[in-house]
Amino acid sequence: FSSSVRRARESGLRSVKMGRPQKANKCYTNYSKTSKTPRRPFEKERLDNEMQLVGEFGLKNKREVWRVQLLLARMRKAARDLLTLDEKSPKRIFEGAALLRRCVRFGFLAEDKRELDYVLGIKVADILARRLQTLVFKQSLAKSLHHARVLIRQRHIRVGKQMVNIPSFTVRLDSEKHIDYSLTSPFGNGRPGRNKRKAAGGGGGDGDGENDED
Repeated sequence: FSSSVRRARESGLRSVKMGRPQKANKCYTNYSKTSKTPRRPFEKERLDNEMQLVGEFGLKNKREVWRVQLLLARMRKAARDLLTLDEKSPKRIFEGAALLRRCVRFGFLAEDKRELDYVLGIKVADILARRLQTLVFKQSLAKSLHHARVLIRQRHIRVGKQMVNIPSFTVRLDSEKHIDYSLTSPFGNGRPGRNKRKAAGGGGGDGDGENDED
């Protein structure tokens, strides 16, 4: 009798946690991961390379590096799978052309390197160099990479007619020449900022008062 009571208590403890019955943890995610953490978290060489990329491109954290690494890994995997197929295979012709066209359009590859072998040679720095934050700084619209990130987040930058407030936005080659200040930005002949309007209003009021006294 005591053994049966003990088994009943153990089963009751397993089924109840914090006074509530346990439920199976089910996860129905309809999206894939955008970044992947490294397998060896304390590898010195990798840590040094990541810190160099973070400083060179003014990134917020290392997750931005990991996101680009995952994107590059998927591109390389697609290129390797296509290289295993026959050159006359319809899949290799169709998907390979689409992959190369996308790489050339975003500036990852030069126009004279439209081959799958060159996709395997793309580096993380090549993709980070096409970020909006990097291009805003290179076009002298900002004083530094960190200033460029602030301008983008505060909605001062547009690409063409579209205002973009995402520093990691990947710019196409044909859109690079259309990067400029937003039309509503004080830097783009828009309405002055709050502090400038306040200073102008205060200065005008003092000037009127002095004229009245005179």
